Amino acid sequence: MPVESPPKNAPREGGDLRPDVPKSASGLGRGFLGRSRRLGTLPAMLFSALMLSSVLAIAQDAPESLTKGLVVPSVGTYGRAAIQTDAIVAQIVRGEFRAPKAGDTVPVPGREPRTWKAVESGPDGSFSGPEMRGGYAYVAYESKEKRKVILAATGHNVAYVNGEPRTGDPYGFGYLRVPIELKKGTNDLLFQVGRGRLKVAIEPLAKPQSLLDADWTLPDYVLGERKKLLGAVPVVNATDQAATNLAIRTVIGEDRTALAPLGPIPPMATRKVGFDLPPLEVESPGEVEVRVQLIRMEGSARRVLDEATVKLAAKRPTDVLKRTFVSGIDGSVQYYAVMPAAARSEAGNAMILSVHGASVEAIGQASAYGQKSWADIVCPTNRRPYGFDWEEWGRMDAMEALEAARAVYKPDSSRIYLTGHSMGGHGTWQLGVTYPGRFAAIGPCAGWISFFTYGGGVRIAEPDPIEAMLVRASAPSDTLLRLQNLAPLGVFILHGGADETVPVSEPREMARRLSEFHKDFRFHEEPGQGHWYETSDEPGAECMDFAPMMDFFARRRLPALEDVREVRFTTVNPAISARHHWIEVMRQTKALAPTTVTFLLDPLSRRFTGTTENCDALAFHLDGLAPGSPLKVTIDGDTTENIPWPVGVTAIWFEKKDGKWAIGPRPADTLKGPHRGGPLKEEMRRQAVLVYGTKGNAEENRWALRKARFDAEQFWYRGNGSFDVVPDTAFNARDYADRTVVLYGNSETNGAWTTLLGAGPVQVDRKQVRVGDRSVKGDGLACLFVRPRPDSDTASVVAFAGTGLPGLRSMDRLPIFVSGASYPDLLLFDDTVWTAGTKGILAAGFFGNDWSVANGEIAWRG
Repeated sequence: MPVESPPKNAPREGGDLRPDVPKSASGLGRGFLGRSRRLGTLPAMLFSALMLSSVLAIAQDAPESLTKGLVVPSVGTYGRAAIQTDAIVAQIVRGEFRAPKAGDTVPVPGREPRTWKAVESGPDGSFSGPEMRGGYAYVAYESKEKRKVILAATGHNVAYVNGEPRTGDPYGFGYLRVPIELKKGTNDLLFQVGRGRLKVAIEPLAKPQSLLDADWTLPDYVLGERKKLLGAVPVVNATDQAATNLAIRTVIGEDRTALAPLGPIPPMATRKVGFDLPPLEVESPGEVEVRVQLIRMEGSARRVLDEATVKLAAKRPTDVLKRTFVSGIDGSVQYYAVMPAAARSEAGNAMILSVHGASVEAIGQASAYGQKSWADIVCPTNRRPYGFDWEEWGRMDAMEALEAARAVYKPDSSRIYLTGHSMGGHGTWQLGVTYPGRFAAIGPCAGWISFFTYGGGVRIAEPDPIEAMLVRASAPSDTLLRLQNLAPLGVFILHGGADETVPVSEPREMARRLSEFHKDFRFHEEPGQGHWYETSDEPGAECMDFAPMMDFFARRRLPALEDVREVRFTTVNPAISARHHWIEVMRQTKALAPTTVTFLLDPLSRRFTGTTENCDALAFHLDGLAPGSPLKVTIDGDTTENIPWPVGVTAIWFEKKDGKWAIGPRPADTLKGPHRGGPLKEEMRRQAVLVYGTKGNAEENRWALRKARFDAEQFWYRGNGSFDVVPDTAFNARDYADRTVVLYGNSETNGAWTTLLGAGPVQVDRKQVRVGDRSVKGDGLACLFVRPRPDSDTASVVAFAGTGLPGLRSMDRLPIFVSGASYPDLLLFDDTVWTAGTKGILAAGFFGNDWSVANGEIAWRG
C-alpha cells in the first residue's frame, strides 16, 4: 500500500513531557500548540517518500477496530522513579489477575478501591476519558481459531496479550506494530494508558516475515559524495522461531546492489534492522529510487520475502541534510540532521550542536534555522522525538552524533557550541554541565533545569539508607550539582517572558545562580513572547535562532590545551564524564556522589597544584606541556617532586592510599573507571546483546524470552534501538567479544550465567539470592545488578535475575527505558514492591572500586 510522504519539516513540540504519568499529576498538561511555519506537524514515520510495492504483510485486509471494553482509573503511583506502585501489576506478579467484569474492584493500598466500568469507543474509534490518564483498559477479543495477527494500538504504555507484556505507543506515533498469537476463544487484552486516549485494532497477517511500512530511517544522497550509506527498517517476524537467516538487499537501477545480513529477530517480534545502500554519485538534485528487499538466505539461494520501493532525496551539500551512522550503543543505524554552512573554510567552520524539544524531529530542528556563513548546525535525534530528554541514551546519542558530524565536516575544534529549545534547552544545560570542555559557549532556549524542577522527577523526602542509594543513582540528572562547571564557558539564556509551557522561573533561577560566580553569561527574556515564536518571515525561528545569541557564540573560543591554567571540574560519575582539559577523574571514593577537583598549572615551574573532594585516583594529561624537565604535583597538600617526563605515554597517574596521594601506574582496567563504572543503565550499551535462559522449566523459559523481547521492543520504540536477542544456547562469548551482555534468569535457568557471573559475589538460584556473605531466601525475589564482564576490559554483564516466577515477573514493568528512573549497581527486592514501593526493597547500593561487595556500599533493610 502506498504511504504518504511526510511533511517537509518535522513536528513542533507539544504536550506532556512525562508519558508515564497522568497529566493531572504532572502539572505539565498545558500543552503547546505552537505556531511554527517551519517545524510542521508530527509525522507518523521517519522516512522520505516511501512507497511500498505490491502486497505487504500488514493491513492487507481492513483492520478490525475494538470498540467495547472496561476501564479502571489509576491504581498506582508512577513518574520518573525507579520503583513505582501498581495494584494490577501486583496481581499479575502473583498470578492472581483475572479478566474483570463491570463492577469488579481493584484494592489499592492506602486509597479507595478502584472500580471497573464498561466503556465504548468514540466516533474516531478511541477510548478516552479520565480513566485513560494512568488507568487500565481491558478488551476481550473472541477468535474463532488459533492464529497470528498484528496488534496495532496507540496511546498505551504497555499491552498484556494473554498475560504477555508487549511494548506500547504512549506518544501515539502510530507506527508500532507487534505480531501476537491469538488463542481460540476469548483473548485477554489489557492496556495501561497514560495520556488520555487509547485506540486498538487487530490487523490480519498476510506474510510471516515482512517489512514494516513505517518508521524507516533513511539518509539523503549528497551531490559530489560517493560513499556507502546506511538505512534502517523494522522487520516483522511473526513465526514461532527466531529468524537468523534474513538479509536486506537494496537495488538501484539494474546493477547497483548491496546486501546486508541481519542479526537475529526473536520469535513473534518486530526488530528495526540496519542495511546498506549502494554507493552512488548523484549529479543533480532530485530523487533516487531504491528497491528494498527482505531476503531469506537458503544456502546459495536468495528468496525474496517482501519488497518495498523508497525514494531518497538527492541534495546539494549546502541543503538541509539527513546523515546516518552506526551507533556504538547497540549497533543500530541512527541519523542526525545538519544545516550546513553556506561556504567552507579551509581552517574549518564553527559547529553548533542543536538539541530539539519534545516531539520534534532532528530534521525539523535543523530546518528551523537560517543558514549561516560561518557555522554548520548539527541536530541529533535524542534517539526519538521524545527519547530520553537528552539524558542517558539521549546524552550518548548527542555526543555520538557530534563526533560523526565532526568526522564529516572537520570543524575548527575551538569553535564548538551547544544550544537547544525546550526539552533541548534542558539538554543544553545537561550536556553543558556534563561536558564543559567540549563547548566554547552554550545557549539554552526556553529550557527547564532538571526533572526535579519541572520534568516529573521524584525527590524522596528524608530517604532511609536504601532510598538514599536511589537518590545517589539519580545524581546525573541533577543539573545543579555541576553548575560550577559552566564557569569557563559563555552562557546565553533565552526565554519568552510569557512562556506558557516552561515557566520563566526556570531560566530566572539559573540566572540567579550563575550570577553568584559566573563572569560571562547573558539572560535575554523576550517580552510578551511564549514558548515558540517567529516574529518575521526571514529564515530562522527567533525563539532559538536568535541573532544576538549567534553573535555571542561567534565571539567565543575554546582555549588551546596549552593555554589552560586553571581547572575546576565536578563529575558525579567518571563513566559518564571524567576529563576536563588536562585533568581526569579516574575513580571516586563514594560512587555517584559529587567529585570535585580544582587545580592550577604553572607551565614555567611545571607544577600542578590543587585539591580534591571524593576522589581516589587522578590523571594529569601532559599534551599541553613540552616534553623535558621533571614535573611537580601537589594534591591536597601531598607533594611529589622530580617526576620524570613519562616515556611512551602523555599522562601521569596518582592514587590515594591510606589517605596520602602518590604517583603510580595507570589504574588497572579491572577497576572501576572512565572505561566502565556502572551503574546499571549506564552499562546497557557497547552493542549490548540480550541473552534469555532456556535451562529452566517451561514457565521460566517463557518468562525469559518474553522479558528479553519486551525490553528489546521498548528500546526500539523509545530509543530507535536494535538489541540482539539470543537464547543462551546460541550465545558464544567469542562471537560477542567486548559487548555488554544482559542476562535473563538465574544460575539454574540461564546457561550463560556460569561463564559470565559464576565467579562473582552475587549469585541467584531458584531458592535464594546471595550478595557477598549475606543471603536472602524466597521464591519471590528479584535482583538487578551489573558486573564487569570477566573476559573484557570494557564490557559489562547486566543481570535481571529472580528466584521464582513472582520474583521474575516483578521485574517486567520496571521503567528501565524511562529517562530519570535511575538504578544503582545492585537492587534486590521482593514481590511486594508493587504495593509497598521502596519499602519492598531489601538491598541497594554500589560495588567498590574493585567491584567487590566488601569494599562497596550496600544498604540492607533490617
